[in-house]
This record gives sequence, C-alpha cells and structure tokens, in this order.
Amino acid sequence: MFDAPFVMFDEDQRKIEKVLEHLVHEAHATSAFVIDKAGPLIAQSGSLVGIDTTGLASLTAGAIAATGGLAHLIGEDEFPTHTHQGIHRHVQMTLVGTRSILVVVFDEKSTLGLVKLRSRKAGAHLAAFFSDIHSRARPTGNVAGPFADLTEADLDNLFLETPPED
Repeated sequence: MFDAPFVMFDEDQRKIEKVLEHLVHEAHATSAFVIDKAGPLIAQSGSLVGIDTTGLASLTAGAIAATGGLAHLIGEDEFPTHTHQGIHRHVQMTLVGTRSILVVVFDEKSTLGLVKLRSRKAGAHLAAFFSDIHSRARPTGNVAGPFADLTEADLDNLFLETPPED
C-alpha cells in the first residue's frame, strides 16, 4: 500500500508537534492529531482529556478507508476532507500526502471555516515534512549490497555445503 518505510527521528516528531500546536492555537481547536492511514497515531497536541487517542487513530483510519471505497464507487479517487459535526464537539479530517491524516477536534469556540482554513495551511507544512521524511527513507546507491551478484545456487552452496573435515 505504501512505497517507503515510515521512519521518523525525534527532530521530525518535534516539527510535526510544533505544527499541531500552532494549528490548535490558530484554529481555536481543542486538539489536533496526525494519524498514519494504516492506523497508528503519529503526533498529537492540545487537550486530550476524555479522548482515547488509540481508538481515535484506528477509527479515523477506518473511516478514511471506508469513505475511500465510497469515493471509488462514484468515480473519485478519495475525499480529501471529512467533517463530522456533533452537538458539542466536531471533527475535521484532512488527507495529508498519500499516507497521513490530519484530525482536528473543535467545539463552539471555533468555526468549521476557520478550522478548514488553518488545516489547509498546516496540511501543506506537514506534507512538506512527510515528503522530506520519505525522501530520506528511499535507498540510494547500490541497494542490493555485496550479495547482488549471487545466484540462488550460490546461496544454496554457501549454506548447504558441509565444511571440510580436519
């Protein structure tokens, strides 16, 4: 499903969390999360009281996958944004790049328009970070290493050959 391994360093994590902190502040949101489409939580910021972050991450990934199937049925690749409005709390989900989801939880202190506007800007920053992370994860040079020219027979001989007796 994904073309490169997802490996982040502490510096990457801090950059992502800083974007989320800024988003929470600027959008007057209660919290923000970045979730991998496969389900794991990548980063979070804001008030987390009463939020099961593991459940939120896995259910968000599932919702994105389900609506992706719906999008395909009607001829779309995906739906880039999803909004769920409750009585007291609301959730805005925005796809970031090919494998991440930005989730913003907000209440009556903010508006959907402000959250969408600030999420778009934060999403662009996050997409740039993830692009950099993925480019660092791509192997360069001789990918196969020192065993590239070995055949299956060579490997069999290497591991199955009995050592000479002394």
